[in-house]
Amino acid sequence: MNFEYIPKGTCSRRINFEIDESGCLRNVCFTGGCPGNTVGVASLAEGRDARQVACALKGTPCRDKGTSCPDQLAKAIEEALATANA
Repeated sequence: MNFEYIPKGTCSRRINFEIDESGCLRNVCFTGGCPGNTVGVASLAEGRDARQVACALKGTPCRDKGTSCPDQLAKAIEEALATANA
């Protein structure tokens, strides 16, 4: 399934990704944000179990924002999984 998420409180403006039939992340792509961070996080998430990625990234801070691009990816994954299971 394809998902699009609009992050809140970060420099990135959109996160697109897929969760395949085995529950793994595919084609993770951030629009905006710090390229080194977002490309790195997307590469590390690629092919990994979506739930495990969300658990690992949830709560990651960026400066004093209270969130980060990795944290927003975790929230996006959780929302996508909840939608898929509804």
